[in-house]
Amino acid sequence: MIALLAAADVFVPDGDEARRWAQEELAKAEYQAAKPNWFDQLAADIAEWFFGLFNGDGTGAVAPFALTLITIVVVAAIVVALLVWGRPRASRGTPRRGDLLGERDDRTAAQLRADAERSARQGEWDAAVVLRFRALARGLLERDLIDPAPGATAQSIAREAAVPLPGSSAALHDAATLFDSVRYLGASAGESDYRTLAAADDAIRSTSPLLSAPTHGEGVPA
Repeated sequence: MIALLAAADVFVPDGDEARRWAQEELAKAEYQAAKPNWFDQLAADIAEWFFGLFNGDGTGAVAPFALTLITIVVVAAIVVALLVWGRPRASRGTPRRGDLLGERDDRTAAQLRADAERSARQGEWDAAVVLRFRALARGLLERDLIDPAPGATAQSIAREAAVPLPGSSAALHDAATLFDSVRYLGASAGESDYRTLAAADDAIRSTSPLLSAPTHGEGVPA
């Protein structure tokens, strides 16, 4: 037993020998490949410095000051962006197209008014009334006064437009009622109906809204 223990002592290196063995082992290629390069070290140092700004240990007032400064800069940038560019919204210069009063219609308000007048000259009062109300609704969209939900009805458009145009509330309601009567209830329109609707459309076109921003009313599905 004593001989075995004495033999085992031969394989136990002293401090210098153990250090040399460790250095030789770490000098192997596989260990050197895994060693962080200068970029890794730089990134780690920057990250340590940045997060250290928010670490209250040993930094005194630096952490609260840095956090407050960054917050102020971010909020100021948002405020400046809103003042310069405004709230994201549809461009006033580009009329929104697509579904209008339950049907696909890409015509502008001016085109719809022209078509309504053409129908009126031919004595087609039902078509003239329907087209003129569509022109009224398209005009409100082009002025960015309404933003109706898909499938919004004539009455929901009238209610939404009455918010920026409160003085036109009655005219909008009557126009929507006439449109619904002719378009959906089978009522027959006459020349006086069309002339009244056309006059309301012209008056609404010349009325300045109370709100400069669009009002997002609740559209009622058709």
